[in-house]
Amino acid sequence: MSADFHQLLIVFTAYVIAAGSPGPSNMRIMGVAMNQGRRAARVLAAGVASGSIFWGIMAATGVSAVLSRHAQALIVLKILGGLYLLCIALKAGRAALTPDHRISQHTGDQPASVAAIYKRGLLMHLTNPRAILAWIALMTLGLGSEASPRTVVTVPAGCAMLGVSIFCGYPLVFSTAPMVGMYRRARRWIEGTLTLFFGFAGLKLLLSRT
Repeated sequence: MSADFHQLLIVFTAYVIAAGSPGPSNMRIMGVAMNQGRRAARVLAAGVASGSIFWGIMAATGVSAVLSRHAQALIVLKILGGLYLLCIALKAGRAALTPDHRISQHTGDQPASVAAIYKRGLLMHLTNPRAILAWIALMTLGLGSEASPRTVVTVPAGCAMLGVSIFCGYPLVFSTAPMVGMYRRARRWIEGTLTLFFGFAGLKLLLSRT
């Protein structure tokens, strides 16, 4: 029981850092929050969260089905997931070394309907192949060849709740001027931390024997 809790804690921590890190979707939410206000950013965040939940369900059911039939498939998933995490580490490292004036490119979206903004956020995540690989990496970290049905449900359900909180929390945080300034000042430290975390997680996934 404690081992399962420890594994879930690792997966949820990885998801919080991955979903909360300043990637394309979060940067878009931040830009809309600063340019169009909190309401529009919430709608966009709802679309992004919906896309993330969809890929989470697909990854959970697909990975669990493959692992239940072919334990060797875990090796392939480890390689894919580990390489993806290392790619994130390299990207975060580059971002940490990039000057602020080169990375601060916020979108200037024109006012749109609620449906259009929601669809924009949904399509942004559904058409992002990195989102699929990210969920595969997370499911591989959280699911083993002997994962119980309860664990298979707990991992995506927990990540879904965390994702909704994170994506919908960005509009609240970044629609205020003080927090925008705080993030900009701490951006390089955040990216440096991501570099270390995902580098370690990727190597652990690639070098693990089980």
